[in-house]
This record gives sequence, C-alpha cells and structure tokens, in this order.
Amino acid sequence: MRVIRVGTRKSQLARIQTDSVVAMLKAFYPGLRFEIVAMSTTGDKILDTALSKIGEKSLFTKELEHALEKNEVDLVVHSLKDLPTVLPPGFTIGAICKRENPYDAVVFHPKFVGKTLETLPEKSVVGTSSLRRAAQLQRKFPHLEFKSIRGNLNTRLRKLDELQEFSAIILAAAGLQRMGWQHRVGQILQPEECMYAVGQGALGVEVRAKDQDMLDLVGVLHDPETLLRCIAERAFLRHLEGGCSVPVAVHTAMKDGQLYLTGGVWSLDGSDSMQETMQATIRVTAQHEDGPEDDPQLVGITARNIPREAQLAAENLGISLASLLLNKGAKNILDVARQLNDAH
Repeated sequence: MRVIRVGTRKSQLARIQTDSVVAMLKAFYPGLRFEIVAMSTTGDKILDTALSKIGEKSLFTKELEHALEKNEVDLVVHSLKDLPTVLPPGFTIGAICKRENPYDAVVFHPKFVGKTLETLPEKSVVGTSSLRRAAQLQRKFPHLEFKSIRGNLNTRLRKLDELQEFSAIILAAAGLQRMGWQHRVGQILQPEECMYAVGQGALGVEVRAKDQDMLDLVGVLHDPETLLRCIAERAFLRHLEGGCSVPVAVHTAMKDGQLYLTGGVWSLDGSDSMQETMQATIRVTAQHEDGPEDDPQLVGITARNIPREAQLAAENLGISLASLLLNKGAKNILDVARQLNDAH
C-alpha cells in the first residue's frame, strides 16, 4: 500500500487541521495510506516576541518546507494565512480547501462573559498578536488598550483565564471552531469592526512545484469559490507588499458571478486608514486543461482544474485594488507603519 507522508506543525490545532485534510484525501483515495509527520517551526519556538517583530516571512512554514525539499514528506498542511504570497522557488500551493468562518472572534475573561468590546470597562486590556486586529480595533474602540499575546490557542486561552492581565483576547473564529471551543466565543467581529487577514479560515496544501503526481492527488481538494477569493486576497497583499509587519485586511464575497473584494490598510494605531471595494465578473465553467503551461502558478497557487480565465480575473482584481490604494497614498501609511514597527 502506497504511503503518503503529510507534514504538519505540532500544535493541537495544526494536527486537527491536518487530520481533516487527510480525512478528505482518504475519502477520495481509499487505497492510500497517510502518515503524519509533526514538527516544530521557528514561530512555535520564539514565544516571547510579537510576530511582527521577528521579521521573518515564513515563520510557521520554513521547517516544513525544508522537509518537503528533502523529500521527507510529500505534502504539508498549513493555515493559508501563514503562507507568504511569494513562496520559495520549488514549492506551490496545490490545494485550497473550503474556507471556514474567516472572521475574528472575541473570547472574554470569565468575569466579563456577556460583555462586548463596546461594553468592556474603560482601559480594559485586550490581547492580540496581530497588528491588523489591533490597528482596526483601536480605531473602533478607543477606550480599550491592546497588548501582544503569543502562544498557540491553548496557551492564549490559559493566559486569558489564569492571569488577571487580559479582559479579552481576539482569535480567528475558524481555529476556535476546529478546536471545538465555539462555546468560548463571546462576539464575532463584523467586517465594519474588523476585516480579516488574507486567506484566514482556509487551509492550504503545499507540495513540490514539479511533483505532478502530488499536484494531481491534492488538486481534488480545491474549493473553487475559496480559491478565487484567496487568489484575489493574496494578489492584493502581494501588490501592496504587505506582510506580518503592517496592518492590511480584506473582505471578499462571491455573488451571482461577481467577486467583491474590499481591502484596507491602517497605521499601527489605527488613526490613519484607507479602504476601497472593487468587483470583477468571474466565470467558473468546468474545464480541464491539457498540457503543462510555462508557469501555472498564481500568487503561489497551482489549480489546473479551475478555469485559468477565472483565476486571472481574480488575481487582476487584487492587483487593481492594491494599485487604487497605492495611488491614493496607501504606500505612505504602510511605510510609516513598517518603520514604527521596526523601531519599537
């Protein structure tokens, strides 16, 4: 029986996510056996520094890619938002699975259960490891203070419950759902309060770019709507040259053949911001392309079973929106945010 080796981070959430992808693959390929190889990444080891300060694009992916490169694993499962918009040469995202809830959730300290961010007492401290969340929420809720909190989901929840430091913490709703901790969610943040990170809520399967066999194997997992939304989001971020160290956020929706993309940039304290919405017509007709193309990758993603025209339209939408914001002065906001972040 052929064995497919699947790389993953060691955290409980990463394991749950990987198990869900393996379960989908098993349903398609009952004759294959899957072996899970778990490893620690730089981001898992450096826990005393805010992510945005470490300044490394591939914090949670580098060690996994190293194993992929050395042929120790055949594919790797990631949270798509951890994957940089430009992958190292030789790698590609061979599948993007159907997205779960992409929004951010607020988990409150037991003594504040029943509250919302709006009704928390003045100067309450809210924990988040994300500049994107802190910038948007500071702007929306000036009575609150935002402080970095690191560690995996289990660690962050423990810090919230056991230390008297935080009144609430902000986490991705999808992660809480996958862990079965929906009961802890006190509030889901709407786009007008806090737009989400590029790729949030979706899982990406990374493979070696030239491994046609694996590309065919995992390609069945592509969810067309999630794929097109995430291509637009990643193209927007890539064109802005945003990463962990600047507050960039998005919101996408597909409706009646139209893909809507809202994107925004913020200063670190949220006082300065800029956002715009654009839409594009996307036609998704079934299509199987014969013969390899020169470079089938778009923003690091290979999807031969989804119409190329639709993918290009999604990528173009992301680039157009980023260009619009850059023309209106977004570069200045991002440059200042980057310099301030580096200086702190």
